[in-house]
Amino acid sequence: MWQACWVVQRLKAVNPERSYRIKGISTRGDKVLDVALAKIGDKGLFTKELEQALFRGEIDLAVHSMKDLPTSLPDGLVIGAVCEREFPGDVLISRDHKTLDELPPGAVIGTSSLRRTAQILHYRRDLKTVNLRGNVQTRLNKLDVNKFDATILAYAGVHRMGLDSRITQVIPYEICLPAVGQGSIAVEIALDNEEIIALVKNIDHSDSRYAVSAERSFLKKLEGGCQVPIGAYAAVEGGYLRLEGAVVSLDGRDMVRSYLTGGLQEAEEVGIDLAEKLIKMGAGEILSKMRQEIMCDE
Repeated sequence: MWQACWVVQRLKAVNPERSYRIKGISTRGDKVLDVALAKIGDKGLFTKELEQALFRGEIDLAVHSMKDLPTSLPDGLVIGAVCEREFPGDVLISRDHKTLDELPPGAVIGTSSLRRTAQILHYRRDLKTVNLRGNVQTRLNKLDVNKFDATILAYAGVHRMGLDSRITQVIPYEICLPAVGQGSIAVEIALDNEEIIALVKNIDHSDSRYAVSAERSFLKKLEGGCQVPIGAYAAVEGGYLRLEGAVVSLDGRDMVRSYLTGGLQEAEEVGIDLAEKLIKMGAGEILSKMRQEIMCDE
């Protein structure tokens, strides 16, 4: 809802002659909170109901967290705008204000993200993780009540809710690469609605689009969804694009990680090339084993 309001504010600034109304729609991902995300699948988990409303003409545009948006959209829908990206990294919030290095051996971290779990365990094998679902405030409340030692959240969500004072540590990319598209807001629209296409293009941020396009093509080539131990971060630097990516085993033991650079107009190709590079380094075997482990747990 915060993101929807933010988008409306941006649209009003560039299209003040229009009026806007926000329609709240609950998704399956919002409702199923007692099961780990990896267990219930991620194809449209937070987007399907909004996309159905687009097809029915009930809404003109759908606002998503980019990291929740599948890399393949339904026919007839497109990303009309990639809004300017917030800092995409993760942050640690701990009850005793201890950093990752300061947490005691065996400390328990609450997170629903396989990506965060795998990378944190790669950095510190002695830590433990437990499933923690819900919005930002819900997770913080569960942290306090259940007395986990810490949780890891996206900086963007914490910052947007005005909870920066709770942040213990901004986790360096060297330790934990973010989720694909993290920190960015996507505006999804119908491909044949030229009026809305013209409306939302005014809030599209080109550098953010290039970066997110590279990350999404990287993820798509690896055949990964938003609930896999894959991290990526792309940024525009000096007129070029730099993309770094990692694939990690669920227990954190194995990791392949590398980067590539390329031209802005080659963003998708850079993503594909980096994915192929990691596959040659063993990413395919890591992901195959991960999928088998998840199926066995079910």
